[in-house]
Amino acid sequence: MERLTEGEAIRRWTRARRAEGKRVGFVPTMGNLHAGHLSLVALAREHADVVVASIYVNPTQFDRKDDLAAYPRTLEADAALLEGAGVDALFAPANLYPYGEEAHTTWVDVDELTKELCGATRPGHFRGVTTVVAKLFHLVAPDVAVFGDKDFQQRRVIERMVRDLDFGIAIVPGPIVREADGLAMSSRNSRLGADARARAVAISRALGEARAAVSAGERDGRALEGAVRAMIEAAGGRVDYVELVDEETLSPAAELVAPSILAVAAFFDGVRLIDNARLAP
Repeated sequence: MERLTEGEAIRRWTRARRAEGKRVGFVPTMGNLHAGHLSLVALAREHADVVVASIYVNPTQFDRKDDLAAYPRTLEADAALLEGAGVDALFAPANLYPYGEEAHTTWVDVDELTKELCGATRPGHFRGVTTVVAKLFHLVAPDVAVFGDKDFQQRRVIERMVRDLDFGIAIVPGPIVREADGLAMSSRNSRLGADARARAVAISRALGEARAAVSAGERDGRALEGAVRAMIEAAGGRVDYVELVDEETLSPAAELVAPSILAVAAFFDGVRLIDNARLAP
């Protein structure tokens, strides 16, 4: 596996592969990898001849400095996992904002899809996501990129950016990968203490109860949201949001009349976790 840290180096590497007629797959990450990330690598391999992964803890998508400082950085362990998963090149830049965030004045905003969910509670978050992903897409120039559906809103936002700005990159969604007890795999899980980790499984259990309620005929969005919120709060979680939104537009859905996403963000002992479930009437 090649390990590259400079933008021009990854440009040359991918251009050389494309000149050989190879299709390039890309998996962007912020590191502290787990089986969920490796499932995205495997999916990229299905859609491409060579796979590039990136590791970059992007400062512009964090709305709290303490959250950025606490984000786990495990580069060497991550590199070993990626090599074992068959990644062909790892792009791990030290800084994608060489002139400083303050001097960086060009940003990518996706308007409508960022108004709800994480966009409503984390100001500036998606501007940071779309800008850094645009930078990575320009440097790596992949044919296909894979994004996990645990971050469903992020995947939809990236899809819209790619469409609207004519990137010509196929976006492939990866299913949520869960721990044995149902907790969605996340790099943030490692920050949970034993007690918080045990209680955090209430998120996935609440979403499971919502699925069961829909199967039993429930269609009221507020009722579904309220039941999920109550289960999380009963487990000691602090809810950031619980919202039923349209699968395509991400606009709030008062009733389940079309395929929708029931999305959750909640804090357990200060660690913010997200999860979601697709519900269809």
